[in-house]
Amino acid sequence: MNELQQAEEALQKAKSKVNGRFRLGYHIMAPANWINDPNGLIQYNGEYHVFYQHHPYDENWGPMHWGHVKSKDLVHWDHLPIALAPTEEYEKGGCFSGSAVDDDGVLTLIYTGNLFIDREKDILDQSQCIATSTDGIHFTKEPLNPVISEIPAEGSGHFRDPKVWKHEEYWYMVLGTRKEETGKVVLYKSKDLREWEYIGVLAESDGTLGYMWECPDFFELGGKHVLLFSPQGMDAQGDSCKNLFQTGYLTGAYYYETNEFEHGSFNELDHGHDFYAVQTFLDDKGRRIAIGWMDMWESDMPTKEDGWAGALTLPRELTAGKNGKIQMSPVQELELLREAEHHVCVDQTVSGQFLIETKEDLIEVRADFDLSKTNAKTAGIHIRGVNEEVTTIKYQIHEQKLVLDCSKSGKGEDGIRSTVLQADGRLSLRFFIDRSSIEVFANEGQAVMTSRIYPKEERLGIELFAEDGNAQVSGLTYWTLKDIWE
Repeated sequence: MNELQQAEEALQKAKSKVNGRFRLGYHIMAPANWINDPNGLIQYNGEYHVFYQHHPYDENWGPMHWGHVKSKDLVHWDHLPIALAPTEEYEKGGCFSGSAVDDDGVLTLIYTGNLFIDREKDILDQSQCIATSTDGIHFTKEPLNPVISEIPAEGSGHFRDPKVWKHEEYWYMVLGTRKEETGKVVLYKSKDLREWEYIGVLAESDGTLGYMWECPDFFELGGKHVLLFSPQGMDAQGDSCKNLFQTGYLTGAYYYETNEFEHGSFNELDHGHDFYAVQTFLDDKGRRIAIGWMDMWESDMPTKEDGWAGALTLPRELTAGKNGKIQMSPVQELELLREAEHHVCVDQTVSGQFLIETKEDLIEVRADFDLSKTNAKTAGIHIRGVNEEVTTIKYQIHEQKLVLDCSKSGKGEDGIRSTVLQADGRLSLRFFIDRSSIEVFANEGQAVMTSRIYPKEERLGIELFAEDGNAQVSGLTYWTLKDIWE
């Protein structure tokens, strides 16, 4: 039995033992055991493909494989056979993260082959490799692998997560690396995806942006270039960068001829607890779509007791906002999840609490507040359990601060996240609740917060509230959502 067959057999055996209490209803998950980074996001032959870092033998991180799902609509996903398993000497420590391109009809995965030189001391030897497929399901590793084995002088053995795109006649690749305590992204180019020329450092930390930059992505959006990456080792700054590791971006102007990237300051992309290693792709509608890992390193993961760990976020469309900021909104196709629609209120004045009872645990909610007619200091929504459990989304009006409080829904320690949101007289909250997650999109994605939650109580309902005054609610609608995995 080869490695892929063995991994599939182990996965199916583990699947039969999974406890479903926290299993998500409409997010990408593995059938069982561990997943982390999304990899190889691509639209190929009219279908959307998402790969992900996967350990099919255990609910904890281990030798990485590439799991695989596909969809025709970004909503209904089908599990496909595991695409990559570590079979070669250059990758015996795992097939690490990477990307995918369509090379004249050949689906080509570009990934990092990992070798542990000294795991305890975090000494690695990483190289870049290729696997190809003509049917989008079965992959053959390139005989020339690794296609990049030499580590750049400006980097180290931490040299991973290739993201590849085509510009004019060349393929380009960005990779994350580090040199001592400085995180950076380096750039390569190629005519054929096999022979790569090193160009140099695209961007690096100024001393405040961490010791390692993972999962880089480089693309144009709204007339500017965006470098998206996940820095490790940043210090928290007030309400920003409070997770163990971050995901954010630099925007500016890039010049291919000179490899100069003139950019502004770092911005976080999502301000919740559980968002990392995001990757994007361009679809045939011209949309820049992003999916991230919906967990965080070293966080509490109660689902490990149930035989699985890790999930991916909903697909989100990125658009250019004001002042170099990126807005992130759920893709329109997610409306296909909607079943029953409930218009709860229009032009409702809320003083204290106003409860809408529902036991549903898969819901989408849209609530609009008219802040010009609100004199409360704080307004928002509780998602209540029948007893004490509650997840809170609130807006502190004078401070212009959006707050997500999960401290009473499975995050007893460090359960609160906040971010600045200049609401300008109105607050629109659109959020998705799954069995163990919440994703909040405020004012068309000007602020986004993603967190895992682990409620143990039955749902009581959705509760509008106002503190120290009245809040004017223009309207509230919620939808029950289908479970795509049933």
